[in-house]
Amino acid sequence: MAQYFSVHPEDPQPRLVRHAVEIIREGGVVAYPTDSCYALGCHIGDKAAMERIRRIRDVDERHHFTLMCRSLSEVGQFAKVDNLQYRLMRANTPGSYTFILRATRDVPRRLLTPRHTIGVRIPDHVVAQALLEALGEPLLSSTLILPAHGQPLNDAQEIRRFLEHQVEVVIDAGPCEGEVTTVIDLATDAPRLVREGRGDIRPFGFVKEALH
Repeated sequence: MAQYFSVHPEDPQPRLVRHAVEIIREGGVVAYPTDSCYALGCHIGDKAAMERIRRIRDVDERHHFTLMCRSLSEVGQFAKVDNLQYRLMRANTPGSYTFILRATRDVPRRLLTPRHTIGVRIPDHVVAQALLEALGEPLLSSTLILPAHGQPLNDAQEIRRFLEHQVEVVIDAGPCEGEVTTVIDLATDAPRLVREGRGDIRPFGFVKEALH
C-alpha cells in the first residue's frame, strides 16, 4: 500500500523529502506535484520502475519519458544545448515547458527516441525542486494520466485511491494547475510546437491564432 506524505507546498518537510528520495533510489515509483500537474517518477537507471510506470499509464515503448531536472546545468549533462537553445530555455525556465533536445551519451539508450532525442523539463514547483535537490540527479517522469480518465489527475487523495497498490509514495502538496506542459521541439532547425499546454507559446515565435 502506498505511503501518503502530506507536505507543505512552500516549505516541504526535509524528513519527508529525504524519505521519498530513499524510496525512489530503492526502486519505488512516486506520484508527485509539479507546476503543471501531478507526475509519476522513478530513478533514471531503474528499468523495472520505468516499466511499472508504463503499465500504470497503459502506454507502449513508443511513449517518451521526461527527465525532470534541477537546472540548466543539469540539462546540459543529458542533452546537447547550443547557444540559441540555451538562451530560449534560460528565458523560460523554470516553468511549464518540456523541451525536446538531442541526447548525450549519459542518457540510457532505452530512453532515446528514434531521433536520439530526450525530453527535459525544469519545474517551477517548490516540492518538485526539493525532491530533485535531495536526489541529486534527474527524475525520470511521466504525466499522471490514467487510461480510464484521459486527463491528468490533480487530487492527491484521488491518486492514492486509484494507485495505492501500484506506487510506493503519493506526495500531497495540494492541487496543481491541472494542465499539461507545453512541448517545444528544439532538436530541429527552428523551434517546433509539439503540444500547447500551460506554458506560453509566444516567446518561441508561435501565435495562438495561427494554430486554429
